[in-house]
Amino acid sequence: MNNIQYLETIKAVDGELFHLNYHQQRLNETLGNKKILLAEILKPPTSGLFRCRVVYNARNYRVSYHPYEKRIVQKLKLVFDDTIEYSRKYYDRSPLERLLEKKSFCDDILIVKNRLITDTSIANIALQYKNEWLTPREPLLYGTTRARLLDEKKIFEDDIAVEDLKKFKQMALMNAMIDFDIIQNENIKEIVC
Repeated sequence: MNNIQYLETIKAVDGELFHLNYHQQRLNETLGNKKILLAEILKPPTSGLFRCRVVYNARNYRVSYHPYEKRIVQKLKLVFDDTIEYSRKYYDRSPLERLLEKKSFCDDILIVKNRLITDTSIANIALQYKNEWLTPREPLLYGTTRARLLDEKKIFEDDIAVEDLKKFKQMALMNAMIDFDIIQNENIKEIVC
């Protein structure tokens, strides 16, 4: 574990950090006994929207701040990979980047593992069925926004098979920077390409 580098991405607006407790919890679970206190090391710019990046391992960390501009995602390419593993937020995203090369003309990918929907390359997902939002029970990465929305009972876990996609009304992407972002298209067949 000592040589593997991990990543936390935290949203900051005008110097305010968002949902830091969920990021701290994931960092603690990743490192075990070694502690890095995010509240002490993060000093984001006081004006604007920034992506705070903390790259860390058990020995050290580095922090950087990047102005953030939302990437528009309206089409997702189904990509199948039964062996991909991304259970921690690794700094090395090469397994995801390899799959992203298959996106064709789409904006991003929707990864299918063992016939079940998981995540996109940058976000957890939720799908609307009737009046509930369902998120995959086994995503590739247990994201902080996903965890918070589950705690708040705004989304619920379920197994979502690739063949079940057609029964859903809408799709939303979730991550620390975009929170819960509904794709503005109520036809799943037009979203998944």
